[in-house]
Amino acid sequence: MKSTARGHQTAITLLLALVVGGPLPGCSSGTGGGGTGNGGSAQSGGASGSGGNISSGGSGSAGRSGTGGSAATGGSSSTGGSPGTGGSAGSKGTSATGGATSSGGTVGSGGSPSSGGTSGAGGTLGTGGSTTSGGSSGGDAGSKDAPVPDAATDTVPAGFDPCPTSGEPCKVLPLGDSITLGTNYEGGYRIKLFSHAVKDLKNITFVGYDTANPPTASALSALGSASSSYVNKHEGHFAWTIQQDDDLVTGVSTGSQDGVNYKGKKVVADAKPHIVLIHLGTNDMQVQRDGASDRLAKLVDHVVADAPEALIVVASIIPLPSQASAVTAFNQTIPGTVKQRADAGKHVIFADQFAGFSGKSGLMDSVHPYEAGYEQMAVVWYAAIKQYLH
Repeated sequence: MKSTARGHQTAITLLLALVVGGPLPGCSSGTGGGGTGNGGSAQSGGASGSGGNISSGGSGSAGRSGTGGSAATGGSSSTGGSPGTGGSAGSKGTSATGGATSSGGTVGSGGSPSSGGTSGAGGTLGTGGSTTSGGSSGGDAGSKDAPVPDAATDTVPAGFDPCPTSGEPCKVLPLGDSITLGTNYEGGYRIKLFSHAVKDLKNITFVGYDTANPPTASALSALGSASSSYVNKHEGHFAWTIQQDDDLVTGVSTGSQDGVNYKGKKVVADAKPHIVLIHLGTNDMQVQRDGASDRLAKLVDHVVADAPEALIVVASIIPLPSQASAVTAFNQTIPGTVKQRADAGKHVIFADQFAGFSGKSGLMDSVHPYEAGYEQMAVVWYAAIKQYLH
């Protein structure tokens, strides 16, 4: 009888457990969800409901914790998770479209974290990469040239007037390599520059030891009566480097060019120019690009030392397609070289011979310009020195 009564009592206990949803005797988890059943410590979905600890979207769109968050629907946090929709890095990432730098900057379109994810579309480096449009090389013929300041931004002390006002011509020394010599066009930029000055009734002449590559008779005749005052002197030397021209300035050269023996000559001190035009570095880009910027800076200092009252115009070099990236890197240093000396009170200015050098003014042999290219060089030189001529 006791057994029968105990059986009745057990049946009643089971019935009550089913009705009230309590734990079944002898079982830690029974039908109905176990220790965390419907209505338990967390709502449907258990400790981590639909979507898990990090639900759909991961660390992308919807931020660190997406829909469902750290506790599922009904859990300890409601829909949206601990930081709701958008999370700590919401749509568009830490930086909006354009990133820390706009398209083409250090971080391209899409920013550090691009649209949606920690590293979403666009990645760490988006469109454009670390170099702006045009790349570090700036294009073969200057159509995507490096950003460099215009000569007009350079200043010299107020009242500086290097050229004589007494009717004597302003002496201009062209200093460079075969591009200054004028390879492929007789007279190079010199005859073009002289023509611009004559047209504006400015009085100039050229100085130097070298007299090679004079203009054609037809180019001279176009000057009219002024043709008789044109002097074909310069220091432009085929295939010469910055160092070779610097040796001409300091007087240690033992070289010869175009029938001139330069041993013992100091071209700047000897010529006593009022203006010096420097376009050098093209050959260095092909034979010894390392240290070219330092060599140019040293040459400028030597020219300034020998002609402290002259105007020194230092140009970026024209494009050299075979060494495009080297040219761009070299040219980008020149404005700083000029500014450092101008800030120290030296009469040094910058002329941008690289910018826009393309199209009709392109290169005849990938190094030296057509006639139109020499004309463009003359225009740039003239713009830099015109205000000092009389």
